[in-house]
Amino acid sequence: MNIPKLKTRSLVTVSDLDRNEIMDIFRLAAGLKRDASRGKHPDFLRKKSLAMIFEKSSTRTRVSFETGVTQLGGHALFLDGNDIQLRRGETIVDTAKVLSRYVDGIMIRTFSHDNVIELAKSATVPVINGLSDEHHPCQALADFFTIYERETKFKGVTLAYVGDGNNVANSLIQCAAILGANITIACPRQYEPDSYVVDDARKTAAKSGSTVLITRDPEAAVKNANYIYTDVWISMGEEKKAAAKKKVLAKYKITKELLNKGRADSKVMHCLPAHRNEEIDGDVLDSGRSIVFDEAENRLHVQKAVMCALMSR
Repeated sequence: MNIPKLKTRSLVTVSDLDRNEIMDIFRLAAGLKRDASRGKHPDFLRKKSLAMIFEKSSTRTRVSFETGVTQLGGHALFLDGNDIQLRRGETIVDTAKVLSRYVDGIMIRTFSHDNVIELAKSATVPVINGLSDEHHPCQALADFFTIYERETKFKGVTLAYVGDGNNVANSLIQCAAILGANITIACPRQYEPDSYVVDDARKTAAKSGSTVLITRDPEAAVKNANYIYTDVWISMGEEKKAAAKKKVLAKYKITKELLNKGRADSKVMHCLPAHRNEEIDGDVLDSGRSIVFDEAENRLHVQKAVMCALMSR
């Protein structure tokens, strides 16, 4: 297996990578996944340490990163945001400089995307965005790797995202445009993805031969889609907005009826955790068309590939 050589030192957003780099990550992830299925784990991160900063709690992010670095011969340190007093007891710049003296990489799961940007600028070791309010690059890479396992190429593949145009939607848009896949976002006007993400992705898509569309109509979005994706409507920290968002997003729910408006062979995706019977019906999530738990597993293998590419230098 070849470890990709990336031009970027850190992974802050998917747009830090070009198409060839993403495909190299996917090929490495496929190899790592194949080896893991045989009980084999190359020690690409032998004696390497990853600091994991969590201002937002998580199941998949913590377990996949901690397990991944351990499988590759390294060590993970869990750092609760309250314990290290990020932006309160110590500046992000100082935190970045100190951690850079101790560890070989930093993963951060935080609220403000500026925290990731500032950490990456100040650290002398690679920084990986494990999630921010604006972007979730590791999730989008795992999602498109899940598609990669099923497709010979991305050209002509269409992903329909239905629901809240959140951080996951932003990263999916970037990834689709870079890889040359079509993406349609069905969402209410007030919950569109960030305009700067859409504008930049459309420029990228013009070069890669794909399209980035925004619509209010879920049925139109899923009509020709190969993959139909959704996410929770209420992100962490939005609890006060819950009632208003649920009311507006009520018609953007993945149901069997909505699936029947599209292709019979389309697959259903969700980044989890899912609020069953809210943004997606439970019988859809558990159906034979769901590849949701494949996505969850692939977080592990794709993140291992990303860590290898950034930390094994």
